[in-house]
Formats: sequence, structure tokens, C-alpha cells
Amino acid sequence: MHIEPGLVAEGKIWLSYVTAAGAGAYTLKLAGEAIATRGLASLAARSIATTALVFAFFELLPHHPVGVSEVHLILGSTLFLIFGVAPAAIGLAAGLLIQGLFFAPFDLPQYCMNVTTLLVPLFALMALAKQVIAPNTPYIELKYRQALALSTTYQAGIVVWVAFWAFYGHGFTVENGASIASFGAAYMLVIIVEPLVDLAVLAAAKALGGLRGTPVVERRLFEAA
Repeated sequence: MHIEPGLVAEGKIWLSYVTAAGAGAYTLKLAGEAIATRGLASLAARSIATTALVFAFFELLPHHPVGVSEVHLILGSTLFLIFGVAPAAIGLAAGLLIQGLFFAPFDLPQYCMNVTTLLVPLFALMALAKQVIAPNTPYIELKYRQALALSTTYQAGIVVWVAFWAFYGHGFTVENGASIASFGAAYMLVIIVEPLVDLAVLAAAKALGGLRGTPVVERRLFEAA
């Protein structure tokens, strides 16, 4: 998703600075925990990988403007499962920023709204993963229903945040509501694709057992919690 320019007036955009600062602070907390458990080199390697992937997702994968935003295949749950929550959060924020700086400067005023919309659902996904994935289950053993739950949580969170920014910016009008509904309906189609991508990537990781124990992937990918 990319929030459309002008959706939130300049005088109201301050709220996005607050929400993005909160998401950024929590990302730093997660990054500190990742460094404490696996070291700075591991976090850096995984963050570089996620940043490159996020940039490629935004630039190369199909994306279409629908209603108040754009529909993207972001694969947030895939990044979480393969690289972990802190690298995924860093990659989403950094990849989005690189795209804005070099390819879409018109998106920069909306950066804090966009980064909030990407990161907060990721944190919700992390919380859900602790509930739906048993501690003794490596991620490579996930079932379809678990991947679907994670993807649904992430995509639904994105839709909720986009709707929030749209209502915050343009109010509760019929036209605005219809535009939000069309975006939400289109975005939910991503749920059809993302769990299948998750399972395909996890199956590939399982086949490439040589990644086990390396610092470039999430430890939980192959090991129990």
C-alpha cells in the first residue's frame, strides 16, 4: 500500500509522526533484543536482505491504485517467518524509504503514515504467531491454516490503518467510505496468494537444510522456541 498524496492535509499529518515514532521505538527495542540473542552481524545481514526484498516487492511486483491507496503484494508474513520480526520491520521501513528517496519522492510526505501502516500490523502478526504456533514447532512445519491466520492478520491490519488515515483525512463521507471499501476488498485478495507463497518459501527452506544454524535466517525457522 501507498497512501495517496493529499489524503491527509498538511495540518493534520503530525499524527503520523507520532505513530511512526512509536513504531520506530518498538522496532529499536526488537532490534536490541535481536542483537542480544544473535549479535549485530546477524541482525545486519537479515536486515539488508529484507530491505532488498521489500524494495524489489514495491518496484517489481504488480501494484495497482484502488480507492484511497495502492494494492501491493508486500509479503510481510513471509519476511517475518524467514528473517524474524526485527529484520522484517527494519526492511519494511528502509525499503520504503529507499523507494521514496530515489524513485517516488512524491510519497515522502506520506512516509510516516505508510511506515506505521506497515509496521504495526507486523507487530500484531508477531503477537498472533505466539498464540497459533506451538513453541515446539519450527516455522518450516507450519500448516496452511496457520499461514492463513498470519497473512490475514497482517493484511487486515494494513486495511484498518489505511481506513483510519482516510477517515482521519477526509472524514466520514459516503464517497470516502466507498473508496475505502473498494481498496479493502481489493487488498483482501492478497490473502489468497500470500499463505501459498509462505508455504512455498518454507518448503524451499526445509529442502535447503544447509541454512540451519546460519546467521542469515530466523533461528525459529528450523528450531523450536
